[in-house]
Amino acid sequence: MYLSTVDRSPREGSGRGLRRTATAVGGNVLALGLVSLLTDVSAEMVTAVLPLYFVLTLHMSPAAYGLIDGLYTGATALLRLAGGYVADRFRTRKAVAAAGYGISALAKLGLAAAGTSMAALGAVIVADRAGKGLRTAPRDALITLSVPEPVLGRAFGVHRAMDSMGAFAGPLAALGVLAAVGTTDPAAFDALFLTSFCIAAAGLLALATLTRDPRVEHRQAGPVSLRATAGLLRSAPVRGLMYAAGLLGLATIGDGFVYLLLMRRQAMPTGWFPVLAVGANLVYLLLAAPLGALADRHGRRVVLLSGYAALLVVYLLLCSPLSGAPVTVAVLCCYGAFYAATDGVLMALAGPLLPPGLRTTGLACVQTVQALAYFLSSLAFGFAWATWGSTAATWAAAGAVLPAVTITAVLLAGHQPEEAQA
Repeated sequence: MYLSTVDRSPREGSGRGLRRTATAVGGNVLALGLVSLLTDVSAEMVTAVLPLYFVLTLHMSPAAYGLIDGLYTGATALLRLAGGYVADRFRTRKAVAAAGYGISALAKLGLAAAGTSMAALGAVIVADRAGKGLRTAPRDALITLSVPEPVLGRAFGVHRAMDSMGAFAGPLAALGVLAAVGTTDPAAFDALFLTSFCIAAAGLLALATLTRDPRVEHRQAGPVSLRATAGLLRSAPVRGLMYAAGLLGLATIGDGFVYLLLMRRQAMPTGWFPVLAVGANLVYLLLAAPLGALADRHGRRVVLLSGYAALLVVYLLLCSPLSGAPVTVAVLCCYGAFYAATDGVLMALAGPLLPPGLRTTGLACVQTVQALAYFLSSLAFGFAWATWGSTAATWAAAGAVLPAVTITAVLLAGHQPEEAQA
């Protein structure tokens, strides 16, 4: 029965595998992946240099950077709820997502105009995160409504792999701009921000022309109201998932902190700071789709918790006395694996627990809880670094992972509608 595969070249088999995956997840997921790819090139061009810009150029303290980093992710988290509700209430997920992408694109121009004003930078960063808060839940809801439940992990894996292609290319683009203009030239960051805006505008155009808003769920969805939205919290599985998202968010420090710690350990030139993000994103790119498929087959909860085990290894390596290139490679590999095993998998786990008509709102609730927890984590880690030093702060972060993972395993143990389907 295996004779037909004997003379098939590896390249042909790989090509067929890619075609099967593309067919399984469908054109809408691939189009959304393209939008995320372009948007992440734009976003990561900025994100990859913000710690460098804030700490090394503007001379912020770790505590001040922790505040800004928390704002960058968590301060506008409540806007996710409003965006999710509006998208479900008026069945305009694509329009709400487009508004979010547009706000974030305009924020790149705002960064160029803000200069060194802390107030202006803070306002622009809040606007950029407002855009992300608006778009993330509608985009993820579009993915869950575009494919059957048994392949949700694969769909999110493919989307996150395309997203991470952009995250991989973004820091390289930033490095190229800074190398061309010169990191000591005051115009270098302005050139980077303007380039980022142009790429974000291309992503918004792709969203408008290539994606669709599935309507099939409307036949079975009940009326969308504030009472129905509040009713989501009466579901024990949904509450458990939100508690778990909050605990896991508290155990996660910002990417910028991880890369700053790693750069200090290796005494790397500041111009090479974006390369650290490139390394982690390359691992994310390679592992996102395989781990998404693995989650569909063997359980999303297991893959999710394994990702946080990889994060624990990152923290332990960062606060250990070990150094050298092997440690850097190990940190970046584990950090990329952490994102590949958790980012899309958490949304794939949440999707089947939520009714289609309220799915955007429900996903927004989960993301909001996690973002608010991350906001608190960034503040705490920044102040811990400033007060106790980086090593003690990292040990504290490592100590938070074990109870978070243990409690999450208990919270999610009884609610696994996603379990393996070959």
